Amino acid sequence: MGSVRSYVTLLGLSGALAALAATTVTGCTVQPAGEDGKPVPPLRVELPSSAPAEDGAPSAPARPPTTNAPAPTAPAPVLYAPGDSGPDIRELQARLRQIDWLFDGPTGTYDDLTEQAVRGFQGKRGLPRTGRTDTVTWQRLLDMTTEPGRWQLYLMGGQPADAPDPRCLTGRVLCISKSSRTLRWMIDGRTVSVMPVRFGSEYTPTREGVFEVYWKSRHHVSTLYDSPMPYAMFFSGGQAVHYSSDFAARGYAGSSHGCVNVRDEPAIADLFAQVRNGDKVVVHR
Repeated sequence: MGSVRSYVTLLGLSGALAALAATTVTGCTVQPAGEDGKPVPPLRVELPSSAPAEDGAPSAPARPPTTNAPAPTAPAPVLYAPGDSGPDIRELQARLRQIDWLFDGPTGTYDDLTEQAVRGFQGKRGLPRTGRTDTVTWQRLLDMTTEPGRWQLYLMGGQPADAPDPRCLTGRVLCISKSSRTLRWMIDGRTVSVMPVRFGSEYTPTREGVFEVYWKSRHHVSTLYDSPMPYAMFFSGGQAVHYSSDFAARGYAGSSHGCVNVRDEPAIADLFAQVRNGDKVVVHR
């Protein structure tokens, strides 16, 4: 009986080996059965991205390409540009004058000369030469200058005129304000024209009070200082209202010897033609 069992067992083993051999020959995969007798699906293994490559070396995970180029820098915001006007432009021009980048003005208008001055200032300091005043250019200019005073802002005139003195409201009057440095030509309380003026220094001050024009001299030359005084309208001793080429060139950086200087030649030429001997002159603060 024992030999019979051994024979059967041997037959079962042989069959199993034969089946195994058959599967090996045909190339099929042996799939083990589960507890319910159905084949178990093959086990799938997901390899990580850093799994070894076929040659045995680990493959690095994918990375974005790198570059040594610097990140682009956004341009500085522009504060002022050609064509702008107003008190801020006047301050910009006054500061440029302080460091000798601008020699005209301030006019209060961002003109070609201002643009050229800004471009030169930028280039000297390694900034983009745009000619426009951006925040970086403005801060550098602030660091190198001081806050301009009133007469630096209005170095060449252009400041608002004071209200006329009450003594100017009747008749024909040259109404001259030392506070605003302006001359109003007035007839019966109406302002005909306004122009910037300059006065004498502290050593040769322009006299204040009410006077009248007593002499007009179109091509006058000072015998005391040997300097031209065209369109002179004398009102007090040797003091007169007249055109000054120095005022036209230097503005309030200079002063007169007591006269009232006008820098606008066409304006004073027109005024000279209108004013008569005997017209009132009021010099006030």
